Amino acid sequence: MQRNTIRKLLDIPAYKVVGVDCREEDIHVWLKPYKRNRAVCSGCGKVHAQGYHSTKEVIVRDLSLGKRRTYLHVLKRMCRCIEDDRLHVEEIGWLKLWSRVTKRYGEEIYRLTSITTNKEAGWFLGMDDEVVYRIDRDILEEKAAEKLDPIPSALNISVDEVSYLKYHRYLTNVIDTDRKLVIWNAKGRKAEVLDRYYNGVGEEACKKMESVALDGARTYISSTGRHAVNALIVYDKFHVFQKLNNTVDAVRKDELQKAKKNGDDQTVELTNCRQRFVLLKNKSKLTEKQDQHLKTLCQINEPIYKAMLLKEDFLQVYAQENIEQAKEHLKNWIEQAAASSLKAFQALAISFSDKAQYILNWFIKRISSAISEGFNNKIKRLKRMAYGYRDVEYFKLKIHQHCGLLNPRLAT
Repeated sequence: MQRNTIRKLLDIPAYKVVGVDCREEDIHVWLKPYKRNRAVCSGCGKVHAQGYHSTKEVIVRDLSLGKRRTYLHVLKRMCRCIEDDRLHVEEIGWLKLWSRVTKRYGEEIYRLTSITTNKEAGWFLGMDDEVVYRIDRDILEEKAAEKLDPIPSALNISVDEVSYLKYHRYLTNVIDTDRKLVIWNAKGRKAEVLDRYYNGVGEEACKKMESVALDGARTYISSTGRHAVNALIVYDKFHVFQKLNNTVDAVRKDELQKAKKNGDDQTVELTNCRQRFVLLKNKSKLTEKQDQHLKTLCQINEPIYKAMLLKEDFLQVYAQENIEQAKEHLKNWIEQAAASSLKAFQALAISFSDKAQYILNWFIKRISSAISEGFNNKIKRLKRMAYGYRDVEYFKLKIHQHCGLLNPRLAT
């Protein structure tokens, strides 16, 4: 009765339970194949009526029964293959050839590592985290071969980079903005890197692309221009504002250095690092105290006052009703910034002048790579949780597991 109950609980086809040992913390179950079920040769994948050689016992981990860990003692048959005349162990559908866990237990590990780190998953399962890493990577590679090969294409994509190591080590991520999923990534952020994505999806898929949101990087623009010939390239609004804020912050830093050199304590107090968010924050969202702080700073420092005027004026580009009005406003702003005495804004004027059409394309196709930034934050959190990844290929797979097509939630 006990064996029959265990057999039903395990639900393993073609094998019968021949022994059970219930211990304090775990259960050991001995399994033997039914004689009527012939062995499938792992060498050629065929069933051989002849060539039986011997048997060997392997111990594999399975899903727990109750709170007890379950170990299966599986009797595997060896046979001599008639194709190559070599000994091969039989192929079992619910168990990989040399694995020490069942496929369903591997899936459980894969699901668990999608919400926590390998170390924490190992502690929870009572396994070494290195074993968890090997099992998880093996499953991710299998799923990647199934879902990411050939490379998925999309009509509207966003391209952005994220740092995975110090000293400017980057990954390029391509996101399907319609499905909100990472569909491809690779090391580096050069044009040649993004070329690999476009070449991977093929010329026909590239021609069907409608829009590509970018962060303004020339490498991405040149690659997209060569391949996605019909796509509208949009300089992402988020990155435009980011570059604008960085320029304002550059003016603040210059004025802070001058104030320190001249012994201007009031300006130093108003422009130090703790106060920089007052300059970067949207004016409408400033508190009363922050608003007063900004007014005082603008009164005593002319360059920062000019920088804030230029910032507020540029924001009006996106407040225009149509692309023609936006084009005229942007043209006037570029002229003002170029004529200003602020070197940071003069450089920004040149940059925005070169990419003016990409900025204005936002009025035609209001696509954004804001989702890319959201994924970047999620990727950075993933990296921090694991205290970094030595294996960059595994890190790429983990990005797909948490943000892309390998996420187990998509299958539910």
